[in-house]
Amino acid sequence: MTTSPRTIARIHFHVADPPPGLYDQLLAVLETVTPRIEAHPADWSADLDLTGALRYWARDPTALVDVIRLRILALHGVQTSAGAGPNRTIATMAAAVSPPGTATIIGPTPYDTAQFLRPRPTAALPGIGPASAKSLTRYGIHTIGDIADTPLLTLHRILGAALACQIHERAHGHDEQPVTPAAAPRSISATHPYSHDELNPARHHAALLGLTEELGARLRTEHSITQALTLTVSYADRSTTTRTRALAEPTAHTPHLTRTGLELLDRLGLQRARLRAMSLRAERLLPAEQAVHQLTLDTGDDKARDLEAALDRARARYGSGIAGSAAAYRRTHH
Repeated sequence: MTTSPRTIARIHFHVADPPPGLYDQLLAVLETVTPRIEAHPADWSADLDLTGALRYWARDPTALVDVIRLRILALHGVQTSAGAGPNRTIATMAAAVSPPGTATIIGPTPYDTAQFLRPRPTAALPGIGPASAKSLTRYGIHTIGDIADTPLLTLHRILGAALACQIHERAHGHDEQPVTPAAAPRSISATHPYSHDELNPARHHAALLGLTEELGARLRTEHSITQALTLTVSYADRSTTTRTRALAEPTAHTPHLTRTGLELLDRLGLQRARLRAMSLRAERLLPAEQAVHQLTLDTGDDKARDLEAALDRARARYGSGIAGSAAAYRRTHH
């Protein structure tokens, strides 16, 4: 009895202005093909283990990925890009080089893997950030093939043992990470896509303000509070960076969310970065009754909460775009 080679796919959903609940509906379409799905709501993607589904559907990876993409387009009008290969690293990289409306499928043989990996720049390998790529470049290591050909002990000296071992394995096409189906933790997210690649830090700041206002309003509408925020930015080259920070205390209060969101944004240092989209996710939600409101002598906080409640009532009556911070409204609504 022969064992079928493992086949992993990464699907990206391209949605300009997603309505609430759409991501879960898209996951439901994927579940009609395979139950082995790992959701990544922060960047509107998901990993799928198609190994068993290929046998069930009697299709090859290219055909089955086409079925998935066509179903999503037909049912929800959502364009996708996809990548598939023998492991998660290959699938992630293949999806990253696929424009919307296309898929890149890498065959199961070591030759297929090497042919895809070796010419690519070091920064394309998951796990290598800008600082690591710069360190490798100083030693004349420019491509993933160069990483594969570099002795492991040399990589240890450049990058440290843990990262060196990880990227050395991935550069050779080895990645045993499983796709782990699990219910996504209770969370809600908001996304700001740019109409063009955005370089202006003021517009990055304004988008962040808009996202915290949207999340705060939704949390209060759902009578929830959040314990942490995750910021994901997508760059012009379709790479992403994600940062998470726990809140000092669980809250749905917009100024508190904004303060933490701006700290995350500042940590990214995006002064010269061209952004394609920005997403903010409120994580580890709790019922609002578990919120602790510290009593203070500062009447400004009470006034801010009263104003927030009035804005929520205005949004509920007239729509989500009717009121908000002047900075966010002026720069994000043209």
